[in-house]
Amino acid sequence: MQAKSLTLPAGAAQNTAFMVLAAISVSHLLNDMIQSLILAIYPMLKDNYALSFAQIGLITLVYQLTASILQPLIGYFTDRRPQPHSLPIGMGFTLAGLVLMSQAAQFHWLLLAAALVGIGSSVFHPESSRVARMASGGRHGLAQSLFQVGGNLGSSLGPLLAALIILPRGQGSIAWFSVAAILAMAILYRVGVWYGAQRMAAAARKSEPRTSTLPRGTVLRAMSVLALLVFAKYFYLASLNSYYTFYLIDRFGIGIRDAQLYLFLFLFAVAAGTVLGGPIGDRIGRKRVIGISMLGVVPFALMLPYASLFWTAVLTVVIGLILASAFSAILVYATELVPGKVGMVAGLFFGFAFGMGGIGAAALGKLADHTSIGYVYHLCSFLPLLGLLMFFLPDVEPKHH
Repeated sequence: MQAKSLTLPAGAAQNTAFMVLAAISVSHLLNDMIQSLILAIYPMLKDNYALSFAQIGLITLVYQLTASILQPLIGYFTDRRPQPHSLPIGMGFTLAGLVLMSQAAQFHWLLLAAALVGIGSSVFHPESSRVARMASGGRHGLAQSLFQVGGNLGSSLGPLLAALIILPRGQGSIAWFSVAAILAMAILYRVGVWYGAQRMAAAARKSEPRTSTLPRGTVLRAMSVLALLVFAKYFYLASLNSYYTFYLIDRFGIGIRDAQLYLFLFLFAVAAGTVLGGPIGDRIGRKRVIGISMLGVVPFALMLPYASLFWTAVLTVVIGLILASAFSAILVYATELVPGKVGMVAGLFFGFAFGMGGIGAAALGKLADHTSIGYVYHLCSFLPLLGLLMFFLPDVEPKHH
């Protein structure tokens, strides 16, 4: 990933691009693995600090809102003034939050730790999305899927590692994962070197910036529809990410470790589904993938609250596989709507996704305190029906055969 590799022949340059995609995907894996540890240890934190569901939701809200508010601002700033070496700096905030989480003695320190992790995400995601697009060679869906599958794999590993390492050894063992953050910082530093060289090469070419050919009103309407689809996806995922273990424990009476393993299965299915969304979108169009993903999950979501333990596991795996492909398609579709604003669009949608996840976790936690966790799952099963809004999206891509 050194700058001199940019002068190699076409085949080598293509290999270098895939090396960059691999590096940014591995960094995403390490970043999101660390973040998912917070979700995975909620049952332990609830017992250690005698927290209510509302307080559990507040931890997620602080983390998600910190990321969601800052991400579009950072994306907008770096569209104008790219910062190649901001990636390892952002990971440094995540490292600080991880260490503080392991040593927190009171609830407000947990909130500060969650905020630091959120700041790390706000720097990482917009700039990493820009790197993925720069390294794509025009295959934007594939690049975005490879980038996101790293994050989803990391998210799936968090509950598994929490069950195997943190739960048996206690909260202090969270600090062991600082090694992962340091490794990610080293990888991201090398990515920053490649990123800086690409910027210099692009400046030398002085290419004309692309502009949208659609009317402003059409673009705003389409972005609003995409935002509603992200709302439906991440509000629904909040019920699974934050409360799935509690739902399994409450309804089926299984232990915490077993519940974590079921969460791992769901998150691994999300990672697997992410791999498919981008390449399929490159072939058949992003709009079709969005529709298949959002509407295809509806029958399974509606069946979930009535299923046995075995079928709950099966349905959540199917839901994860289908629903996961939506976000990479939404993100690439949005960058086609607003060309030349990759950082701002990525920051906006990653930030909005995190914000909806945080608000959803807090709201659903409050609702679970006043009703039951089972009622929350019945209510959330109707959210994927908002996928019908995809019929209002304009066609922004060439016809696919």
